Amino acid sequence: MNDLVRQHTALDDSDLEWLHLLVSEWQLLSDLSFADLVLWVPTKDGTRYVSVAQMRPNTGPTSYQDDMVGHLVPRGRRPMLDAALDEGRIVREGDPEWREEVPVRVESIPVRRAGRVLGVIARNTNLLTVRTPSRLELTYLQSASDLAQMIAAGSFPFPAEQVDMDASPRAGDGLIRLDADGVVQYASPNALSAYHRLGLATDLVGLHLGQTTADLAPARGPVDEAMVKLASGWAPRETEVEGNEAIIQLRTIPLKPKGTRIGSLVLLRDVTELRRRERELMTKDATIREIHHRVKNNLQTVAALLRLQARRMDSDKARGALEEAVRRVGSIAIVHETLSQNLDERVQFDDIADRVMAMVAELSPGRVVASRTGRFGILTAETATPLSMVLTELLQNALEHGFGPGQRGTVEVTAARGPERLLITVEDDGRGLPEGFDPQRAGNLGLQIVRTLVVGELGGTFDMVPGKEGGTKVLLDIPAEPLD
Repeated sequence: MNDLVRQHTALDDSDLEWLHLLVSEWQLLSDLSFADLVLWVPTKDGTRYVSVAQMRPNTGPTSYQDDMVGHLVPRGRRPMLDAALDEGRIVREGDPEWREEVPVRVESIPVRRAGRVLGVIARNTNLLTVRTPSRLELTYLQSASDLAQMIAAGSFPFPAEQVDMDASPRAGDGLIRLDADGVVQYASPNALSAYHRLGLATDLVGLHLGQTTADLAPARGPVDEAMVKLASGWAPRETEVEGNEAIIQLRTIPLKPKGTRIGSLVLLRDVTELRRRERELMTKDATIREIHHRVKNNLQTVAALLRLQARRMDSDKARGALEEAVRRVGSIAIVHETLSQNLDERVQFDDIADRVMAMVAELSPGRVVASRTGRFGILTAETATPLSMVLTELLQNALEHGFGPGQRGTVEVTAARGPERLLITVEDDGRGLPEGFDPQRAGNLGLQIVRTLVVGELGGTFDMVPGKEGGTKVLLDIPAEPLD
């Protein structure tokens, strides 16, 4: 819609925002009208109309089999559009149109904002299945007529009340029509079933909805007064009511077709099972985070025991092996600590990489500087855990074997995230690889761990080559999910 409005019309950004707000709400008008809606906006030169949005009803057959968005029609071809735009009134005159042997009633509703008519909604009703309307259908049609008059007057939608239409109740979920005093005039079967689940034992018609709702919900002192007013439909609001082990989502829409409030629409939906599943998921998420937290604590305990044992070793070789084990355990603990703070099994690996680099840099404080360029991005736990160990081994290997005693230098970690791959290089400016060194066969424990994790667990490739100006470059290529 943005492109069509900016390309063909003279509307400004505030007008476009109003049209977006209208389109976010007009599924309700379509369902209540049992009709298709097409939004037509005049072009800059005023000689044509361009259709910028379309909506089909969930409650009846469509009048348009084809997509109408982007169509251009000259002014004069559809006189009802001209009359609605020029006169700023709803136009219902004329006989039904015939489209592919289907009679269609066409109406035009001007879209007004701040005293200006921005465009026209063509409301098209398929009359092929017309029958004697039920009480529910009559209530739908009357409510649709009230909303159409509010659109023509510029009082609907409500700009101060942003609603998530994907999560908001729809007409078919449950509908209640109130009079100006908040008394129920009509309640759809779904709406009545929802209130029965709250604990209501009688019919809703004739009851004051606000007071009835407050009586069914648990007593909450001053909150009851707010509930009474909200459920009475005095203002456009959305809330949830919980009682009798049931949860009902309510949305109130004041009806002011001629500027004065004549009543309200209340849309409602039974969300008991949905909220129960959400709470179960929240409980599971909290449990998973607690497990990660405890795993992290246990790993830190293991690392502390290994560190304590290393201090008691007389052999420098044994002490070094235990200190390497401490760093390996520590790299895994960092991942679990990060996972314990997230709502899902995904982590920002850049933070983990920086912490691993800081941990390994303790091997040569102030002598070799490690740095990172590029981004690893978001990784799953299945990738992050082995990759943290791989990075630990490569950095540890570079610091221990790439530089001699007292030698200064740098180690740079580079990450390049592609659509489906993650390319990583670990390059140092140390003394380089020994002559005849084969990284695929070297027996060093650290390199064995790297090969096993990269190829076996991560499904990637691993290689070590001489750097451009001496030193060593390690190349990793592993699969990675696309970045969000």
